[in-house]
Amino acid sequence: MERIEKSSNYKNGKFQNQSKTTTLAEGYSYWGILKLYLNKPKTEPDTKLPFVKTDLNAINDSQPVLVWFGHSSYFIKIKGKNILVDPVFSGHASPFSFSVKSYDGANEYKVNDFPDLDAVIISHDHYDHLDYETILQLIPKTKKFYTSLGVGEHLEYWGVNSNDIAELDWWENTTLFDGISLTAAPARHFSGRGFVTEKSLWSSFILSVDGKNYYLGGDSGYDNHFKAIGEKYGPFELAILECGQYNEHWRYIHMLPQEVAIAANELKAKSVLPVHWSKFTLSVHPWNEPIERLNLAAKENGITLITPQIGQKVVVGKDFYREKWW
Repeated sequence: MERIEKSSNYKNGKFQNQSKTTTLAEGYSYWGILKLYLNKPKTEPDTKLPFVKTDLNAINDSQPVLVWFGHSSYFIKIKGKNILVDPVFSGHASPFSFSVKSYDGANEYKVNDFPDLDAVIISHDHYDHLDYETILQLIPKTKKFYTSLGVGEHLEYWGVNSNDIAELDWWENTTLFDGISLTAAPARHFSGRGFVTEKSLWSSFILSVDGKNYYLGGDSGYDNHFKAIGEKYGPFELAILECGQYNEHWRYIHMLPQEVAIAANELKAKSVLPVHWSKFTLSVHPWNEPIERLNLAAKENGITLITPQIGQKVVVGKDFYREKWW
């Protein structure tokens, strides 16, 4: 609490965004959201999603390697280190196992598939990024957890040793390993589990490896922080940006596809991996609408998209998968 209360991002008992941010955009209401959900189109795939079952224990990382597992979970193998980001492998993204269930084919990886982990990075405490069941299984095989300021309270309560947790405020930096550092950066979002909100911070991260930077976006609405981060840390070898679960009703906390393309250019990203889609339904759009709309926006804005199947190994800077598997 001493660190939280000293944070410039914590005011009046809650963490704040850099710009005024309401959960609902002007002119929209919760009644309108209810009508959206009552009249939503089909949002889930008709058939089992294709996936690749990569042997995560046998990855050669002479070049940085990334494996995406749907939504916002992905594995990074770099300089001999195993890093896992926002892991959710319980099959659901809610406090109840019967709701917000993963799509068929999108939950083929389990904690047992992973080698021992040098670092787990968690962007914020929402259920689709911080999963209780997954964390319990990861504790014995993870050396250290890195997360946003305040999120460590959950981890410690669930059994993670406090010495194995590093919490970062925006613009704070820590060394993970020799030649590898992590910097927390702003995002435009919110936090909370249940009815308690904004008591912990939400972040994006810059992973720096031997002078090359990778942007781990977390969740964010569009704002001027992308340009600031690009000017300070760009160009990025790869930017991992959310592209799903959006709607005009809540555009301040989740980017629309055309905004993702703008953010990528402002970050000076050489390539973009779109995440936050193809595993859970959290909005009212068809499950594959985000990637279709982002594909168009990327072409209009000169963005190089990487669109691997779930579980497909990507050698960063070499493999540019563009097969339309969705």
